[in-house]
Amino acid sequence: MKNIMKKIMIYSMVGMMQVGLGATVIEASPLHNDGPQRIVQLDDRHHHDEERHERERRENERHEREMRRHDHESEREWHERQERERERHDNTMNEIAAGVIGYLIGSANK
Repeated sequence: MKNIMKKIMIYSMVGMMQVGLGATVIEASPLHNDGPQRIVQLDDRHHHDEERHERERRENERHEREMRRHDHESEREWHERQERERERHDNTMNEIAAGVIGYLIGSANK
């Protein structure tokens, strides 16, 4: 008798898990999609992505120019300036990434 009760309990739990999984799949189906609103959001994100890539490209070009040695610099001055430039570049790239994260959080709350 105990063996039958164990089987009934196990099959009941498996059945409930399948029902829960099925409900999750149904909720995630595209039938509940709002349509055009989603397209507008994707287009907006795409535009923001292009803007971020442009900012990163400009920052990388500026960084490359600043890392080159100037004609009037000594070796020591150049290395000091390179260190400052590396810190500035890292901070700028972090600000760009933080802007993207902030944008994504803001657009998720809409």
